[in-house]
Amino acid sequence: MIQMTHPYLMPFALLMLWLGATSPACSEPADAPSYYHQVERGKERVMECDVAVYGGTPAGVTAAVQAAKMGRKVILLSFNHHVGGMTSGGLTATDIGKRSAIGGMAMEFYQRIGKIKDFSPSAAEDLYLNMLEEAKVEVLRVRCLESVHMKENRIISVTMETGETIKAAMFVDSTYEGDLLAAANVSYHVGREPVGTYGEKAAGQWPNAEGNYYQFCFLPLSPYMTPDEPDSGLLPEILSQPAGKPGEGDFKVQAYNFRMYLSNQAGRIPFPKPAGYDVGRYALLARFLNLDERLTWTLNYTKKPLTDGPVQMRNGDSNNAGSLSSDYIGGNYRWPDGTYQPDSFTELPPARRGLPVPLKDLYQMRETMFQDHVNYQQGLMYFLANDSAVPDELQVRVRKFGLDPNEFKSTGHWPHQLYVREGRRMLSSYVMTQANGSSARVAEDSVGLAAYPMDSHHCQRVVVERDGAAAVSNDGNFFVLCPNPYPVSYRSIVPKSEECQNLLVPVSLSASHVAFGSIRMEPVFMILGQSAGTAASIAIEDKVPVQNVDYGKLKKRLLADGQKL
Repeated sequence: MIQMTHPYLMPFALLMLWLGATSPACSEPADAPSYYHQVERGKERVMECDVAVYGGTPAGVTAAVQAAKMGRKVILLSFNHHVGGMTSGGLTATDIGKRSAIGGMAMEFYQRIGKIKDFSPSAAEDLYLNMLEEAKVEVLRVRCLESVHMKENRIISVTMETGETIKAAMFVDSTYEGDLLAAANVSYHVGREPVGTYGEKAAGQWPNAEGNYYQFCFLPLSPYMTPDEPDSGLLPEILSQPAGKPGEGDFKVQAYNFRMYLSNQAGRIPFPKPAGYDVGRYALLARFLNLDERLTWTLNYTKKPLTDGPVQMRNGDSNNAGSLSSDYIGGNYRWPDGTYQPDSFTELPPARRGLPVPLKDLYQMRETMFQDHVNYQQGLMYFLANDSAVPDELQVRVRKFGLDPNEFKSTGHWPHQLYVREGRRMLSSYVMTQANGSSARVAEDSVGLAAYPMDSHHCQRVVVERDGAAAVSNDGNFFVLCPNPYPVSYRSIVPKSEECQNLLVPVSLSASHVAFGSIRMEPVFMILGQSAGTAASIAIEDKVPVQNVDYGKLKKRLLADGQKL
């Protein structure tokens, strides 16, 4: 519930006490999805390579494969048991923007798997593993970063919780959260910039936006336990703090969810009832479902008046769709770096550096949030399929689907990867902004193209005044079209020279919240990963910091390898 009693809004000291009672256990059953896999520390050993890639995301795979193809010894360190991030974790309805913008290894991946959209997650992971094996990349799984050893402004080595220390000439942070860059003391931001920071029309908060959708059809939906009685308290899943003023920034990030892989075929797995199922979490949805007989439930995306999701139900990858859906709005505020303050601001605060929460504590905190997301989304699906508050016809339609028995077999057919749509965002000498996405500003040192619209999911659910009464409103969603594919700057994937000279960051790159909403797509991450691997190899060959890589040389190699620039 999004109340002050919820763990992610607790003061830090109380949160750590709460975590102590609910920290992840090593003895969890094999079919329980989890984020953090604690391992026993082994014998300490030192491993050496040319390029160390931390993060088994699509960007991590392509960075590792590319550097290996260029003759480098590469080690890929994956935080969990898998490689492929969201592509092997359920996101297979690929957000491509424009096919013409995809080149290089990203296009090779789609050609080899046989399609750009709607392949299976397990097939994606198998292909990634094949690509890594072909390139002779050493893959180490369940490797959680413990510490970073730096000398002046270079990473000398990284140590994993297993006791292994990896020394390398170049490092790539390909995590969704930017954990390595933070441990290396590189500058970053979390949350939404105010409108004035970069002059972006889509920036900041817009809690009363009238042109938005997934706004409970703009009906007078009371936020209170007893309708229209504030003293009765707020329903669950509504933020207790007031929203900021239009255009103000905050530290909130767009909602996460699991990209369920569904089936309506015989043998499907019924939606499970999670342990600790609390039907009260869905009281707001129950009220909405029964608010107005004119409402139509589409079980899909919709912008038509008086229609709503409330979830997407389809064979294969099923995303959020609806005002209260599988997106767990507000359940992730501490995920990026373990901190959260409910402030709104007109001036962007100084960039953060370092680790405000020790890594191990951060992993445990994320595990708690991960399980909260599992409980929320599994409970939501169970509620829709079984609860008497749900209209009969809608229940019947939901029960026609279930989890695909052929996917995610090691985690009870539930995705093993939470969709971390946004974590830390590095602050380098070049920040990608809405001006880049609109082609009003063009980066001249392109390392790949982005083309998907600038797209953010909701960041908060708050109480607003509508037609003289308190009502529920979601805030944070935007979908701003890009007129053309646009270049992503090389400078946006390398830190400032004075901070770190041998690190590349193709995922948590330097971008505003608005621009990151376009760049954050899996094909682009593969593109940027390949470019990062190329730059790392050239930096080694020429014995220069990543900031001093000859762009002409880099561009020539990228084009030779099929990248679209």
